[in-house]
Amino acid sequence: MKLIQIPVVNLPKETEELRREVRQFLAEELKKGTYQPKVDSWLSGCSPEFSRSLGERGWIGMTWPVEYGGGGRSSIERYVVIEELLAAGAPVAGHWVADRQSGPLFLKFGTEEQKQFFLPKIVKGECYFSIGLSEPNAGSDLAAIKSRAVKVENGWILNGSKIWTSGAHFAHYMITLCRTSPEDPNHRHAGMSQLVVDLSAPGVTIRPIHLMTGEHHFNEVFFDDVFIPDDMVIGELGNGWKQGMAELAYERSGPERFLSTYPLINELTNVLVEKRDSNGLNEVSKIVSRLWTLRNMSLGIAQMLEEGIPSNILASLVKDMGTKLEQEIAEIARLIVRVVPTMKSDSLLSRFMAQSILHSPGFTLRGGTTEILRGIIAKGVINQ
Repeated sequence: MKLIQIPVVNLPKETEELRREVRQFLAEELKKGTYQPKVDSWLSGCSPEFSRSLGERGWIGMTWPVEYGGGGRSSIERYVVIEELLAAGAPVAGHWVADRQSGPLFLKFGTEEQKQFFLPKIVKGECYFSIGLSEPNAGSDLAAIKSRAVKVENGWILNGSKIWTSGAHFAHYMITLCRTSPEDPNHRHAGMSQLVVDLSAPGVTIRPIHLMTGEHHFNEVFFDDVFIPDDMVIGELGNGWKQGMAELAYERSGPERFLSTYPLINELTNVLVEKRDSNGLNEVSKIVSRLWTLRNMSLGIAQMLEEGIPSNILASLVKDMGTKLEQEIAEIARLIVRVVPTMKSDSLLSRFMAQSILHSPGFTLRGGTTEILRGIIAKGVINQ
């Protein structure tokens, strides 16, 4: 067993100007009323207009090669942009999955035709993706998936369903993990492949799953004899499990895993400073120290991903620690100040608190449950 090591990343000075540029853009958009800040904005805030604005500024697909429309910039520069967007509660849900993991998946495993077709559209903020993993009887145990694609002339016929699918109702495509060969009980991860499903295709049905807030974010997605062309298979047939696990490193290690409730902690700090509440600020400082630690860990993993260093275990660790803290922030804020949480309040603190409390049960479920993540971490550390 080896110690877990994460590189320390010191942000280059040139990122300071980029950060100022993003903050100025956000301040201008907020003044114009383009968006209303909210908690958990990377999942609950979809604005096609805002996504296109980010695309025009080169803030989507920032690290991708320029030949596909990308910015050719570093992972650290991208990190600076997305943490500013999250801290501001900006509506980035539309393009989020495509930028975070679908694009990198195409770059690593996709065909040249797939890269040329999808990546420029994603970069412009005009093409959205969702993730087809969990199923009704296969939540965190993805090896138990039953969705199946059968080979036919020029393609595949897909049948099955997915659940808890974030943003499927506004996404254009879904990268779907399914079985393309019979299940082998001795090799449960074998025989899976990743297919790109056009969500407007005949046979695709999307049903909403509403949050306690009444918001529509999650979905059930059903496939009834959906035809998938041969050129929409990603990577190698039967290699879907390994490809999917590589994809999850991008999903689990980013700042969205500990900044979902940042708008609440920021507004809470503003209120406490105004009231000169030293006891409350002392409690907030404890949260900030943990946020700073998670940020440094997440930055280190971003550097590792750019260098092609495996980081699945570390990504799971950040996701576990980060989402637990996000849940605690909502509870700590409730205990520090006397505010009635109300979704439609004019008070930012009241509104952010209500959003945080009602969204928080999902923090430790989405992207892998806490129990599954800790199993991955334990096995990974022991086997190192």
